[in-house]
Amino acid sequence: MSFAKFTINCEQNGTDICFLYFWRLKISFFYLLFFMTFDKLLKPNYLFEISWEVCNMIGGIYTVISTKAPAIKEKLGDQYITIGPDVWKETRKNPTFTEDKSLFAEWRDSAAANGIYVRVGRWNIESSPIAILVDFTNLFPEKNNIFAKLWERYQLDSINGQWDYIEPAMFGHAVGKVIESFYNYYLSYSYNVVAHFHEWMTGTGVLYLNEFLPQVATAFTTHATTIGRSISSNGLPLYGKINEYNGDEMAKKLGIVARYSLEKKSVATADAFSTVSYITANEAEKLLGKKVDVVTPNAFSTSLFQNEETYSKKRNIARAKMIQVLEALFNEKIDTDAFLTITSGRYEFRNKGINIFIDAIEKLSTANPDKQVVAILKIPANHSGPRNDLLQRIASPDFGNPLSGEYLTHGLHNASDDAILNKIARTGLKNTSGSKVKIVFVPAYLNGDDGIFDIPYYDLLPGFDLTVFPSYYEPWGYTPLESIAHRVPTVTTNQAGFGRWVLDNFPENHSAVAVLNRPDDDINTLDAEISDIILKTISLSDDELTALRKNAYEIATKANWKEFVNYYYKLYDIALEKVDERVETFPALQIVKRKVKLTEKTVIDTPVWKKIVIEPKIPEKLKGLQKISRNLWWSWNFKATDMFENIHPEKWEEAGQNPITLLDSLNIDEWKALENDKDFYEKYLESYNKFEAYLSESVDKSIDAVAYFSMEYGLHHTLKLYSGGLGVLAGDYLKEASDSNKNLVAIGILYKYGYFQQSISTFGDQIAEYQPQKFSQLPIERVYGDDGKQLHVEIALPGRTLQIRIWRCDVGRIPLYLLDTDFNENVEADRRITHQLYGGDLENRLKQELVLGIGGIRALEVLKIHPAIYHSNEGHSAFIGLERLRYLIQTDKLTYHQALEIVRSSTLFTTHTPVPAGHDVFDEDLLRTYLPHYPERLGLTWDEFMNLGKFAENDINNKFSMSALAAKLSQEINGVSRIHGRVSQEMFQKLYDGYYPSEIHVGYVTNGVHLPTWASKPWKQLYKKIFEEDYKQKQLNFDMWQKVHSVEDSIVWESRKQLKSELIVYLKQRLRDEMTKRQENPKLILQTIDSLNPNALTVGFARRFATYKRAKLLFSNIERLEKLVTISERPIQFIYAGKAHPNDKEGQDLIKKIIEISKTKPFIGKIIFVENYDMNLAHKLISGVDIWLNTPTRPQEASGTSGEKAVMNGVVNFSVLDGWWAEGYRENAGFAIQEAKTYANQQFQDELDAEIIYNLFEDTIMPLFYDLNNDKIPIAWIKYIKNTVSDIAPHFTMKRMIEDYYSKYYYKLIERTKRIEKNNYQLAIDYAEWKRTIRSKWGELKLEKLMVSDSDSPIYLEDNFSAEVTLFTNGIPAQNIGVEIIFSIKNNKGARKILLTREMSLLEVINGKALYSVDVPVVNAGTFNYGFRVFPKHELMPHRQDFPLVKWI
Repeated sequence: MSFAKFTINCEQNGTDICFLYFWRLKISFFYLLFFMTFDKLLKPNYLFEISWEVCNMIGGIYTVISTKAPAIKEKLGDQYITIGPDVWKETRKNPTFTEDKSLFAEWRDSAAANGIYVRVGRWNIESSPIAILVDFTNLFPEKNNIFAKLWERYQLDSINGQWDYIEPAMFGHAVGKVIESFYNYYLSYSYNVVAHFHEWMTGTGVLYLNEFLPQVATAFTTHATTIGRSISSNGLPLYGKINEYNGDEMAKKLGIVARYSLEKKSVATADAFSTVSYITANEAEKLLGKKVDVVTPNAFSTSLFQNEETYSKKRNIARAKMIQVLEALFNEKIDTDAFLTITSGRYEFRNKGINIFIDAIEKLSTANPDKQVVAILKIPANHSGPRNDLLQRIASPDFGNPLSGEYLTHGLHNASDDAILNKIARTGLKNTSGSKVKIVFVPAYLNGDDGIFDIPYYDLLPGFDLTVFPSYYEPWGYTPLESIAHRVPTVTTNQAGFGRWVLDNFPENHSAVAVLNRPDDDINTLDAEISDIILKTISLSDDELTALRKNAYEIATKANWKEFVNYYYKLYDIALEKVDERVETFPALQIVKRKVKLTEKTVIDTPVWKKIVIEPKIPEKLKGLQKISRNLWWSWNFKATDMFENIHPEKWEEAGQNPITLLDSLNIDEWKALENDKDFYEKYLESYNKFEAYLSESVDKSIDAVAYFSMEYGLHHTLKLYSGGLGVLAGDYLKEASDSNKNLVAIGILYKYGYFQQSISTFGDQIAEYQPQKFSQLPIERVYGDDGKQLHVEIALPGRTLQIRIWRCDVGRIPLYLLDTDFNENVEADRRITHQLYGGDLENRLKQELVLGIGGIRALEVLKIHPAIYHSNEGHSAFIGLERLRYLIQTDKLTYHQALEIVRSSTLFTTHTPVPAGHDVFDEDLLRTYLPHYPERLGLTWDEFMNLGKFAENDINNKFSMSALAAKLSQEINGVSRIHGRVSQEMFQKLYDGYYPSEIHVGYVTNGVHLPTWASKPWKQLYKKIFEEDYKQKQLNFDMWQKVHSVEDSIVWESRKQLKSELIVYLKQRLRDEMTKRQENPKLILQTIDSLNPNALTVGFARRFATYKRAKLLFSNIERLEKLVTISERPIQFIYAGKAHPNDKEGQDLIKKIIEISKTKPFIGKIIFVENYDMNLAHKLISGVDIWLNTPTRPQEASGTSGEKAVMNGVVNFSVLDGWWAEGYRENAGFAIQEAKTYANQQFQDELDAEIIYNLFEDTIMPLFYDLNNDKIPIAWIKYIKNTVSDIAPHFTMKRMIEDYYSKYYYKLIERTKRIEKNNYQLAIDYAEWKRTIRSKWGELKLEKLMVSDSDSPIYLEDNFSAEVTLFTNGIPAQNIGVEIIFSIKNNKGARKILLTREMSLLEVINGKALYSVDVPVVNAGTFNYGFRVFPKHELMPHRQDFPLVKWI
């Protein structure tokens, strides 16, 4: 039985088709002669074969190269090298590639040093050829320069190329650089080297080698011209009108100028050019203006052909699996002899004839076939993984409850917009129970790991009875060839290269291959022809089917690579001949590579050092010392600190107050003496027992863990993981979480150098120095896995995989896991990622944030820690949301929107940034470099992914903001003070169009400080005495703090004097050392030190030297300042300290200015700048000064905590009412400069504030401080101290702050997370679907009627303003629609202020129209604006901005 005959119809198809047919016959004869002379051809010694589909299974070219590779490798061995793009990123999950770091290791390192990143390994196919996967993303920042040069040299028109052009263009360019690098490292002119490029996506590689490596021959193969595919995809007739088209004009018309230009320049530049069929050869000549040198038809590897026995076994297995899946899909038995047919390939609806296949199956359903028929469309699409409900039914089908309307085996993103599903929906194919013909859509690659079939496509293929490929544009058509190779009859068309090949070579004997005539336009009969073929095949006897399958096999075996590969060798011969013709143009390079010239060398005898580690031998009775030293609990328990100091005071200071270093420094005699010291042993036992008891309480923690992410942690000055306030706050948070026994786990980065160490030059310039930390002397431990190796995680970076080690730092009862990249498994550039906190450029900052966010989530996974909620301390860690989304989508098989609900419901984002410029933002080029693979994983387009990080979506000028990303992936957002909460509402308002800043859900938790850390020893002793023994646990008992007023003034004053005296002694020594080191004049050193006065009013100003901190304010009027510091009877001295970021020139200039002033005569010893502000210096300053000064530019102080630390020690604050002080200031408990600005001009405001400072010091502060009674005690000043402690301190402890986080955010997030995770996230799934439905219908909501109080008549006080709104709901339930009236006014600056918002009541719903009403009492006179706002409502909405759809009417 024969399917169909094919006859050339010149009238129908055009004379070009007839000409092409006879031209093919002529060329076929030519190749008969060619095969006879094959041995005389020039052949390559090295062959690079380049394609976007090497190790990247996305289309037919993958099959071409992968099945051809054995035939090539048989002749060339490992001198055949395939090259593809490194697009998988996570190599361990690429099933087609196995990395082998031993291959070309030296060259790979050399290339990496030059910015060329590749992975080298084996392609997991038959013959396992070498594969080089090339990263090209690091070229994105250079793309404009590259394209400009390509225009100048080749007139390559890239101007309109979008990212679908830019990415492959950069890939090709990168490949050119890779081949050039490899050639220069290993090869020479003596080798015949060919680089074979496939398709336009690699074309820039041809151009690169043509310019920079002309000694390499280039071959270029197009498998489908860009212009031909685009013409046909747009529904235009291609073949009949090909002579009428001008390629250049059509490229402009169809918007593919860049791709077309690249393809055209590539075929023109390459040394040899081929196509895979004569159809495409004709296209290339007509549309690209280039004749092919060789037609290289596709074939199949002989190893893939199925003998009868193998076929039978595979067919039985495949059918059993498919019937199992189909039965589960429909919950209905499928006949074992059911007829199974399939179409597969790219998702090109018209070109691949997908629409015709569906129509044919519909027509078949009306013909009542003799067998049950199931038609499958295996078309890879944007799927979300296997359907969980289908997996459950596969495990346990319920045939008693058959299902209807089931089509999908895998979840599909945006299913409502899918062309296949919509086409099926328009047919009569409803897949109802009992229907004889059913249709199924498999939107996944069947690679053996799809989650449903889990059998590769080639192993499933024998289970089908027929394949159908009614293609219109099919330059070759691998799918029908694959089919017959597996003995499955197939249907193709005369527009497919394979179909033409069958007709040419088997004109009378192709019963297994039906070649349909598919014209340009009239396709109305094709569905009927296909339906008839299926019916006829169903009716065949067993013998006829056997004969049909035998014919399929016989045809397939003729298309084998052992024969067809010779076409390619002819192509290479042509290319190599071109190289020979231009040999005289080659650059004069060395001919032989990798030769090292040997010269006699003088031998110099130098020391050879080896490392030996000697562990301290601690006496058994003192073993607990080591345990305490490795837990930072000791740092906030002064008895433990005193214990370590008492071991050896001098060595304690030499060790930098690091107990680990101290213990390592003790010799055996010192240990013996310590062991026999009874007094020490008692102190040791007291601290050790207290420590053990403290740790034992951790068993009572809540089961709901909080994961806390921060870029920095200020825990102790010996652990350099912090730069300033953000880090110290995070460190305090962990300490209080420990003291409060919270279930919290923290994630951070282990920096080798930390933040820079500051020194000052003789001229006052800041010098940034980086000193490495010795990990062995830090309170950190390696985290090991079950295999005894240190745990690590991986992140894919361009061309390589970043390894990240995991360490643990114990902060009392809280584990802090630290991530580190500085070890040998990483390339040098990647080792530097964790060198410096905030070090390097923006690219390094992005890599650090990838480590913290993505690496942090992966670390929790390998640690098997599953937090209930996640807290991002600043936007640096916003990538945690992306990684959690990926995990939920890939592992739990949720859609993006479903996963988004889960991630948002369990995430809190705390912003510390008071100005938009402070948010980390990155160019799109950087995101494409490092995260090109994430959108696909999330089921998003690239633009949708970029919009996640944009304040203004779809704005190409808007950069990717980490704060915007954090906000969009978090349910809750908070600022860090009341004012900052308001400022943050204004900053984030642009994310929620339709809402005003005051309505935004951003809240605040004012920062606090850890009392046990920052209260000095004398004050802690005082608190313990006047409060209660357990005062640390009762910090929130505000009444307790009032007891400070019962303390005698003399005791308070002596405490303050003691601390200031200790500060002055400390500063004298420190300044002597600093000034001597920088070679200051000895006279200046002595004058400065001698001038420091322990009895003078001492003012401290220490913080980051950012310009908005206004450290310069005091120096606005030097004459006034000189007058202030020269009042002999009321001496005053100012202590400055702080670092300016290495890139902050203004901040550094300010430091230099202060140092210059400090050296002038009136200010020597009165104005002091202390170098290298850190936690150790902070402890001295915040407890030893009398006044803590803070002068930020309003409202740019997010919170500020240094002043909070000071109040814990009775230090009085003097500050602008900004940040925490706007809430903390109390009358008679500090001094304030008003919050409101007087001047819009900042310079004028600075001058005014400076005058206020001078006046307050002269008229108020100094008189209070120096007004002494007969006992020389400043009674009025002591009142300020006591009021500071009693009325301010308890409100700004870390205890209060952490309880605020729990009460305001954590508890409700935990409760919501538990709800939303029940029943396999069903609530999240339903909520996401509700949002999708509302979003799809929202645009058609319409106002039907609006009635309001008569605006022409006056309304009086105590009247009601009444309004009625009638809405057409467009099918949205009225209870899900809220309507509100809003009254507002504009201020003088044009800003609108919301006065009143009142939701309207739903009265009735009739015929899809909802009536809402409101009565608003009038209580104020005036002229107001009002408007009506419509918004969605749902019980799961935590706030309006969770689903910020708005319609104003």
